[in-house]
Amino acid sequence: MEESFEELISSYIETKVGIAEHFLSDSLSGFLKENVLDLQKQKLMQLAGTGNTGNVVHNTKVRSDSIYWLDRNHNNKYENDFLDQMDAFVSFLNTNCYTGIKDYEFHYTIYEKGSFYKKHIDQFQNNQNRAYSIISYLNEAWTDQDGGHLLIHLDDQEQKISPTSGKTVFFKSNEIEHEVMVTNTARLSITGWLKT
Repeated sequence: MEESFEELISSYIETKVGIAEHFLSDSLSGFLKENVLDLQKQKLMQLAGTGNTGNVVHNTKVRSDSIYWLDRNHNNKYENDFLDQMDAFVSFLNTNCYTGIKDYEFHYTIYEKGSFYKKHIDQFQNNQNRAYSIISYLNEAWTDQDGGHLLIHLDDQEQKISPTSGKTVFFKSNEIEHEVMVTNTARLSITGWLKT
Protein backbone atom coordinates (compact mmCIF):
# COMPACT_ATOMS: atom_id res chain seq x y z
CA MET A 1 0.00 0.00 0.00
CA GLU A 2 2.79 2.43 0.91
CA GLU A 3 4.32 1.88 -2.53
CA SER A 4 1.22 3.35 -4.19
CA PHE A 5 1.22 6.21 -1.66
CA GLU A 6 4.81 7.01 -2.61
CA GLU A 7 3.97 6.80 -6.32
CA LEU A 8 1.11 9.28 -5.88
CA ILE A 9 3.18 11.76 -3.85
CA SER A 10 6.33 11.47 -5.99
CA SER A 11 4.47 12.18 -9.22
CA TYR A 12 2.65 15.07 -7.50
CA ILE A 13 5.96 16.62 -6.42
CA GLU A 14 7.35 16.19 -9.93
CA THR A 15 4.42 17.50 -11.99
CA LYS A 16 1.83 19.00 -9.55
CA VAL A 17 -0.55 16.18 -10.55
CA GLY A 18 0.00 12.88 -8.75
CA ILE A 19 -1.06 9.67 -10.50
CA ALA A 20 -0.92 6.14 -9.10
CA GLU A 21 -2.13 3.54 -11.60
CA HIS A 22 -3.10 0.86 -9.06
CA PHE A 23 -3.88 2.86 -5.91
CA LEU A 24 -7.03 0.74 -5.41
CA SER A 25 -6.85 -3.02 -5.76
CA ASP A 26 -8.84 -4.68 -8.56
CA SER A 27 -11.10 -6.37 -6.02
CA LEU A 28 -11.85 -3.20 -4.04
CA SER A 29 -12.47 -1.25 -7.27
CA GLY A 30 -14.89 -3.95 -8.39
CA PHE A 31 -16.86 -3.97 -5.15
CA LEU A 32 -17.04 -0.16 -5.06
CA LYS A 33 -18.27 -0.16 -8.65
CA GLU A 34 -21.04 -2.59 -7.63
CA ASN A 35 -21.95 -0.22 -4.77
CA VAL A 36 -22.34 2.73 -7.17
CA LEU A 37 -24.45 0.75 -9.61
CA ASP A 38 -26.64 -0.52 -6.76
CA LEU A 39 -27.14 3.05 -5.48
CA GLN A 40 -28.12 4.06 -8.99
CA LYS A 41 -30.67 1.22 -9.22
CA GLN A 42 -32.15 2.36 -5.91
CA LYS A 43 -32.36 5.92 -7.29
CA LEU A 44 -30.19 7.24 -4.45
CA MET A 45 -27.72 9.12 -6.64
CA GLN A 46 -28.46 12.87 -6.65
CA LEU A 47 -27.79 15.51 -9.28
CA ALA A 48 -24.54 17.28 -8.38
CA GLY A 49 -24.30 21.02 -8.00
CA THR A 50 -21.66 23.71 -7.60
CA GLY A 51 -21.08 25.69 -4.41
CA ASN A 52 -21.40 24.53 -0.82
CA THR A 53 -24.07 24.41 1.90
CA GLY A 54 -26.64 27.12 1.37
CA ASN A 55 -25.10 28.18 -1.94
CA VAL A 56 -25.57 25.07 -4.09
CA VAL A 57 -26.52 25.73 -7.72
CA HIS A 58 -27.68 22.96 -10.07
CA ASN A 59 -26.79 23.84 -13.65
CA THR A 60 -26.54 20.94 -16.09
CA LYS A 61 -24.77 23.21 -18.58
CA VAL A 62 -21.84 23.33 -16.12
CA ARG A 63 -21.91 19.80 -14.70
CA SER A 64 -24.24 16.88 -15.27
CA ASP A 65 -23.00 14.12 -12.98
CA SER A 66 -24.78 12.46 -10.04
CA ILE A 67 -23.28 11.85 -6.59
CA TYR A 68 -23.77 10.03 -3.29
CA TRP A 69 -21.69 10.87 -0.19
CA LEU A 70 -19.69 8.15 1.54
CA ASP A 71 -20.24 7.77 5.28
CA ARG A 72 -18.98 5.18 7.77
CA ASN A 73 -22.49 5.12 9.23
CA HIS A 74 -23.63 3.30 6.09
CA ASN A 75 -21.81 0.26 7.55
CA ASN A 76 -20.78 -0.83 4.07
CA LYS A 77 -17.68 -3.02 4.25
CA TYR A 78 -16.14 -1.86 0.97
CA GLU A 79 -16.92 1.80 1.55
CA ASN A 80 -15.22 1.49 4.95
CA ASP A 81 -12.26 -0.38 3.39
CA PHE A 82 -11.84 2.57 1.03
CA LEU A 83 -12.01 5.05 3.93
CA ASP A 84 -9.51 2.94 5.90
CA GLN A 85 -7.12 3.26 2.96
CA MET A 86 -7.68 7.02 2.90
CA ASP A 87 -6.97 7.19 6.65
CA ALA A 88 -3.68 5.40 6.00
CA PHE A 89 -2.84 7.72 3.11
CA VAL A 90 -3.60 10.85 5.17
CA SER A 91 -1.39 9.53 7.98
CA PHE A 92 1.41 8.83 5.47
CA LEU A 93 0.98 12.29 3.92
CA ASN A 94 0.99 14.10 7.26
CA THR A 95 4.00 12.14 8.54
CA ASN A 96 6.13 12.49 5.42
CA CYS A 97 4.97 15.82 3.95
CA TYR A 98 3.71 17.71 7.04
CA THR A 99 0.47 18.66 5.27
CA GLY A 100 -1.71 19.07 8.37
CA ILE A 101 -4.73 17.25 6.91
CA LYS A 102 -7.39 16.89 9.59
CA ASP A 103 -10.45 15.68 7.71
CA TYR A 104 -11.78 14.54 4.35
CA GLU A 105 -14.99 14.04 2.39
CA PHE A 106 -15.74 11.67 -0.49
CA HIS A 107 -18.65 10.91 -2.78
CA TYR A 108 -19.41 8.35 -5.44
CA THR A 109 -19.81 9.92 -8.87
CA ILE A 110 -21.58 8.73 -12.02
CA TYR A 111 -21.29 10.52 -15.34
CA GLU A 112 -23.93 9.03 -17.63
CA LYS A 113 -23.36 8.96 -21.39
CA GLY A 114 -23.16 12.56 -22.64
CA SER A 115 -22.28 13.98 -19.20
CA PHE A 116 -19.41 16.37 -18.42
CA TYR A 117 -18.08 18.95 -15.96
CA LYS A 118 -16.79 22.26 -17.36
CA LYS A 119 -13.41 23.73 -16.39
CA HIS A 120 -13.21 24.65 -12.68
CA ILE A 121 -11.12 24.53 -9.53
CA ASP A 122 -12.19 22.62 -6.40
CA GLN A 123 -12.05 25.50 -3.91
CA PHE A 124 -15.14 27.30 -2.60
CA GLN A 125 -15.05 31.11 -2.60
CA ASN A 126 -16.28 31.24 1.01
CA ASN A 127 -14.32 28.29 2.46
CA GLN A 128 -10.64 27.52 1.88
CA ASN A 129 -10.31 24.25 3.83
CA ARG A 130 -10.07 21.91 0.81
CA ALA A 131 -6.32 21.37 0.47
CA TYR A 132 -6.06 18.45 -1.99
CA SER A 133 -8.41 16.84 -4.48
CA ILE A 134 -8.23 13.06 -4.89
CA ILE A 135 -10.14 10.98 -7.45
CA SER A 136 -10.20 7.17 -7.68
CA TYR A 137 -11.62 5.59 -10.83
CA LEU A 138 -13.81 2.47 -11.07
CA ASN A 139 -13.99 1.83 -14.84
CA GLU A 140 -12.82 -1.52 -16.20
CA ALA A 141 -11.67 -1.90 -19.80
CA TRP A 142 -11.91 1.84 -20.51
CA THR A 143 -10.77 2.97 -23.97
CA ASP A 144 -10.00 6.37 -25.50
CA GLN A 145 -13.21 6.08 -27.53
CA ASP A 146 -15.18 6.07 -24.26
CA GLY A 147 -14.18 9.70 -23.69
CA GLY A 148 -14.66 11.05 -20.17
CA HIS A 149 -11.01 12.03 -19.71
CA LEU A 150 -9.96 14.24 -16.84
CA LEU A 151 -8.43 17.25 -18.60
CA ILE A 152 -5.87 19.14 -16.51
CA HIS A 153 -5.07 22.76 -17.39
CA LEU A 154 -1.65 23.74 -16.04
CA ASP A 155 0.85 26.38 -17.19
CA ASP A 156 -0.81 26.81 -20.60
CA GLN A 157 -0.61 23.05 -21.21
CA GLU A 158 -3.23 20.34 -21.11
CA GLN A 159 -2.92 16.81 -19.75
CA LYS A 160 -5.54 14.17 -20.55
CA ILE A 161 -5.95 11.41 -17.94
CA SER A 162 -8.05 8.35 -18.72
CA PRO A 163 -10.37 7.19 -15.88
CA THR A 164 -9.19 3.57 -15.75
CA SER A 165 -10.07 1.29 -12.85
CA GLY A 166 -7.86 1.54 -9.77
CA LYS A 167 -6.12 4.72 -10.93
CA THR A 168 -6.03 7.61 -8.46
CA VAL A 169 -5.24 11.27 -9.24
CA PHE A 170 -4.13 13.81 -6.62
CA PHE A 171 -3.60 17.59 -6.88
CA LYS A 172 -3.87 20.89 -4.99
CA SER A 173 -7.53 21.94 -4.84
CA ASN A 174 -6.97 25.68 -5.17
CA GLU A 175 -4.36 25.54 -7.95
CA ILE A 176 -5.32 23.11 -10.68
CA GLU A 177 -8.02 23.96 -13.20
CA HIS A 178 -9.55 20.80 -14.61
CA GLU A 179 -12.62 19.44 -16.36
CA VAL A 180 -14.30 16.16 -17.16
CA MET A 181 -14.69 15.79 -20.91
CA VAL A 182 -17.92 14.45 -22.38
CA THR A 183 -18.20 10.74 -21.69
CA ASN A 184 -19.54 8.29 -24.26
CA THR A 185 -20.42 5.63 -21.69
CA ALA A 186 -21.17 5.56 -17.97
CA ARG A 187 -18.09 6.75 -16.03
CA LEU A 188 -17.73 5.89 -12.32
CA SER A 189 -15.41 7.25 -9.64
CA ILE A 190 -14.99 8.26 -6.02
CA THR A 191 -14.12 11.94 -5.74
CA GLY A 192 -12.99 13.67 -2.58
CA TRP A 193 -11.02 16.33 -0.80
CA LEU A 194 -8.44 16.25 1.96
CA LYS A 195 -9.15 19.15 4.29
CA THR A 196 -7.16 21.28 6.72
